[in-house]
Amino acid sequence: MSSSIITVKNVVTQFGPNRVHDGVSLHVKQGEIYGLLGGSGSGKSTLLKEMIMLLTPKEGDITILGQNILTSSNEDKDCLRRQWGVLFQNGALFSSLTVAENVAIGLKEYTELPAALIDDIVRMKISMVGLPPHVGLLYPAELSGGMIKRASLARALSMDPKLLFLDEPTSGLDPVGAAAFDELILKLRDMLELTIVMVTHDLDSIWTTVDRLAVLGEKKVIVEGTLDDVNQSEHPDVKAFFRGKRGLARIQNGK
Repeated sequence: MSSSIITVKNVVTQFGPNRVHDGVSLHVKQGEIYGLLGGSGSGKSTLLKEMIMLLTPKEGDITILGQNILTSSNEDKDCLRRQWGVLFQNGALFSSLTVAENVAIGLKEYTELPAALIDDIVRMKISMVGLPPHVGLLYPAELSGGMIKRASLARALSMDPKLLFLDEPTSGLDPVGAAAFDELILKLRDMLELTIVMVTHDLDSIWTTVDRLAVLGEKKVIVEGTLDDVNQSEHPDVKAFFRGKRGLARIQNGK
């Protein structure tokens, strides 16, 4: 896990008069689970959306898999998109499609695989995220919150990505469901040799899954590094998050 697979350098993001980022820089190493943390309005999800090319920063550079996504051609951008998967906070499944049809979307759009092979891949991905086969026939409205997360993860993995982007993957889940989802993420990272970027507020997820992290605040990265590195920071925002009542309880109970 030595080489950087994502590099963000001096990113400035502005919406009208509101500057969200003012020189954000960080790097994600190949094979790690990297956390993006920060208070409400710090620009965590905005930065993730910039990484997956849903938003464009005003200034700076973002290099992913060796390509600057801000200067790449449309053809190169399309190629990059096929090399990552995204799990949005609320799943973002198409309500009019079954789970199997949702998982198959990328395979049908970007490949010329025969329908029978696509069906086999879809079944494999559904099984890979811990869902029983019959779930493929269900619609999103028929799923629990945890099943929606797993179905969305199956869709994100459909194209065998190198990168996985997760936006608040355990939000809305009960503690047992969240812990099971964290275990699944770790298992998939190791099995598929993924690099994962994860926006999260979940202290348990941070302690159990994240290898390194960046804490955003004051329009910049306050601190970046391992949990031990971050815990040594004396910045008040970092101290409030990691050494507040909940953070101290998590350290005493889990570390």
